[in-house]
Amino acid sequence: MLRNFVQGKLHGIRITQCKLKYNGSCEVDPELLRIAGISYYEQVHILNMTNGSRIITYVFPGGGPGQFTLNGGAARHGAEGDECIIVAYRQEEEFTGAKCVIINPADNSVKEIMDYAAAADALEYEAAAP
Repeated sequence: MLRNFVQGKLHGIRITQCKLKYNGSCEVDPELLRIAGISYYEQVHILNMTNGSRIITYVFPGGGPGQFTLNGGAARHGAEGDECIIVAYRQEEEFTGAKCVIINPADNSVKEIMDYAAAADALEYEAAAP
């Protein structure tokens, strides 16, 4: 049975711009997408930690370093400076691991890259937890 698992995540990215009158959805620095393993035009969930909004949209490359722009209707779900999480998922039978890129909110640069362990490694981790 296929299940949905996290594939890649940009955690703590701040909105740099909102463009309501724009055809498109969510524009992100292509280097950040590459590091997180998120493909151009891939479906993503955007979780706004500032206002609690959650949307499903797609992402495309754009802007310079650290750029994260909400376009069109997505622009109604955030404001410049809001801290967000962008998550992409994949379907597979068992979790095979994922990347979590922790973002420095001051300039949307990479602060840390974490690897989420595959299922077997995660079970070992759970067994060792108090």
